[in-house]
Amino acid sequence: MIVRSLKDIIGTERDVQAPTWCSRRFVLAGDKVGFSLHDTILYAGTSTKMWYAHHIEAVYCIEGEGELVNEETGEKHRIEPGVMYLLNEHEHHTLHAHTDVRTVCVFNPPVTGQEVHDENGVYPLLTEEDA
Repeated sequence: MIVRSLKDIIGTERDVQAPTWCSRRFVLAGDKVGFSLHDTILYAGTSTKMWYAHHIEAVYCIEGEGELVNEETGEKHRIEPGVMYLLNEHEHHTLHAHTDVRTVCVFNPPVTGQEVHDENGVYPLLTEEDA
C-alpha cells in the first residue's frame, strides 16, 4: 500500500514547476502500477499548449474555470469543477485558464517525473530506466 499526502509532496522532486502550471505527482512510473496520478494547477491568465503524442491523459477539474480548445477541430469546451476530458486520440490542445484551474490527471503509460514539454507540448516517452 502506498499513502502520500499533498503536504508531503509540495517542495520535493515530485512538485514539478513550469511557467504556466505546477504538477504534484502522487503516483509515478517507479511505483509500478501502470499509470501516473497528478494534482495539477494551471495558473490564472495563462494558456498552455499541449500534445501528448505518447500518452493518454484523463483530466478531471476540481477547482476553477477555463476553456479547452481542440487545436485539430477548433472545438471549445468550458472547463469547470465536475468536468472531465480524455485525450484518447492524442489531440493537440490548449487550456486557457481564466482562474487557477486545479485538476486531477491520470497518464498511461505513467510518467517518470522527469518529463518536460518540448517545443510542441509533447512529453517524451521515458521509462524508469531513463530517469
